[in-house]
Amino acid sequence: MHELSLCYGLLKQVEQIANEQQARQVSAIYLQVGPLSGVEIKLLKQSFPIASQGTIAEGARLEIENLPVRIHCRNCEEESAVKNNQLCCPHCHSASIQLLSGDEMLLHSIKLNQEPYHV
Repeated sequence: MHELSLCYGLLKQVEQIANEQQARQVSAIYLQVGPLSGVEIKLLKQSFPIASQGTIAEGARLEIENLPVRIHCRNCEEESAVKNNQLCCPHCHSASIQLLSGDEMLLHSIKLNQEPYHV
């Protein structure tokens, strides 16, 4: 299950940002994931609580936005959203396309708790 490794990498990035912002806790993490990324969303959500234990993001919500597959046709120059199993131009039916989005997993934003710590 490589989703656990993805969570560890994601949390490393989140902890770095939280430390730079002097945050005490991360309450939410917002990701954008395309269907061609190779990421199983269900497994990612199951792995996140395990990976986040003992980190600044323990107990944080993991919110995932599904991104569309977008292509640019090199034949007719049109840009289109397509289904992830139909990578051809819906206008001219050419297979000469460039993938614009749909294969990424992006850290979009995080919600930080920056309340001062009182002893």
